[in-house]
Amino acid sequence: MDMRSLLTLSVLLALIREDNGQKPTVSLLPKYPDVFVGDDVTLICNGGGEPIKWFFNGDQQSHNTSLMLLTSVTSKNNGMYQCERAGSKSDPYTLTVLELEPHAQLSPSVGGTVVSKGGGRNMELQVEDDLKGWKCYVLRGESGSRLQLTRVETEKKAVMFAELKEAKRATFWCKKDTQRSNAVTLKMTELKVMLEPPDVPALMGERVALRCAVWGGGKVKTAKFYRNQKLIKTITEDTYIIDKATQDHTGLYSCHATFRYSHISAEAAEQKGDSDTQELKVIGGPPATTVNSTSPNSLRCSCSHCPVDCTSYRWYHTPHNSFVRQTLAEITEDITIEEVGRYSCRKDCGKGFSRFSNIYIYKDKPVPSSGNGIMVAGILLVVGVLIVVVLVALKRRRSGANSVQATARDKDKTTGGDYEQIQLTDQAVYHTLGEGTDKDKVGAEGGYEALKKRQEEAVYHTLGAEGGQGQGEGQGEGQGGYEALKGVKAEVYQTLSSADSKTPAGESEGKYEQLPQKDKDNEAVTVEENPYEELKAGQQDKKEMSKEKE
Repeated sequence: MDMRSLLTLSVLLALIREDNGQKPTVSLLPKYPDVFVGDDVTLICNGGGEPIKWFFNGDQQSHNTSLMLLTSVTSKNNGMYQCERAGSKSDPYTLTVLELEPHAQLSPSVGGTVVSKGGGRNMELQVEDDLKGWKCYVLRGESGSRLQLTRVETEKKAVMFAELKEAKRATFWCKKDTQRSNAVTLKMTELKVMLEPPDVPALMGERVALRCAVWGGGKVKTAKFYRNQKLIKTITEDTYIIDKATQDHTGLYSCHATFRYSHISAEAAEQKGDSDTQELKVIGGPPATTVNSTSPNSLRCSCSHCPVDCTSYRWYHTPHNSFVRQTLAEITEDITIEEVGRYSCRKDCGKGFSRFSNIYIYKDKPVPSSGNGIMVAGILLVVGVLIVVVLVALKRRRSGANSVQATARDKDKTTGGDYEQIQLTDQAVYHTLGEGTDKDKVGAEGGYEALKKRQEEAVYHTLGAEGGQGQGEGQGEGQGGYEALKGVKAEVYQTLSSADSKTPAGESEGKYEQLPQKDKDNEAVTVEENPYEELKAGQQDKKEMSKEKE
């Protein structure tokens, strides 16, 4: 072969090698086994040459650099991606996003996902089963590395320190064979004021908190929040709450804070500052399950929008006064519960799970129907005992009335006052009304009948018509006195003062006359069956005293 032929062959081989070296390729970072809804991923156009173009399902995109960042991806990002460099187009790369949750959860222990330059966060990895075989990684730019884990086997979790170092953005995730956790991306800021978005993508219909924080623990006095550079809220706190997120809440957010480092010095000067802009993307997320009670101690897990390959279930229980969620052995749709606490579920779809369900709180074991009857019987028994006690107390009170009245009358004998004597007479009248006559016994059965209707009539009848002498001496004047008086005591007083045709000597008009006292203070007192006899004896004593004075 001559020199000319060799030269021609060399040129052809060089052209072939150059063509193969210039054809771009598309790759994905991080190198996940599967991509889940809410992940942040980066597509890289490998190769050389300018300009750079990107295509999605054949349509050219506006992006023109070698890295295409896709944040909080959903099923809308599913499709074929191609890039072109210097007129050479890559083979298609197919991206598939699973509308499921990963097998494990990764989240910052304290603080948000925005950190100061060179800073970091402690992160916790929570797994379903055991931690054996789980490894964690970080991607800073296009460089990835493995991180060290500290395992806490008793709580099925591991802790690692995630730091930015010199990167402006770093993504952290963990995996075990083909299983993986969600990814958490830390973002760097060089400002004192920072806006902290949620650790995970915002889900439609759920509560979202945006915090305007100050580096070093500065106390925020007021905070202004902006979406797409427009003021939306001014508050005297540091956190802006979206109660139910919608697609309209998607946008670029920032905040302006007025703050002081009052924890360092009470006289610290007031400062102001703006935060960097952070993206908030509201997505639909994986389908959610629902827990319903089918009986007092039975629960059912249902999911109407889950994929057909979600065939088994996962049940979780958090005991009362505990924050450690436990995975139950049951994998069926329905379960029977016995322990108090909080219950939830989700469907197992092989490569991932549905979203967690609502929380069902089981407070106590249901009371059997026979127990209800026993409880009612016990209540009735207690009520019956109370009724018997009250009746016995009333009976004892009635039986002790005679001795109480006798004691009061003995007292009246020694005091000699108008008030004491009148009180005794009033008690006698009351006793007579309660149980002194056969007529009253028929109406009241020996008890203390309420005297609202027949009190005045019974007293008048006793004083005016019960005895023969009472009819002669007291009926004429007593009847008139009865009609003018309103109370029982006043009527008795009037009867005493008008029983005779004239006022005894020594008594001024209008006063109540004293009943004569018996000679012996300690003489036994018998309760009169009829107050008229007592009044009659008093009238006779007054006449004898009047004669002695004459």
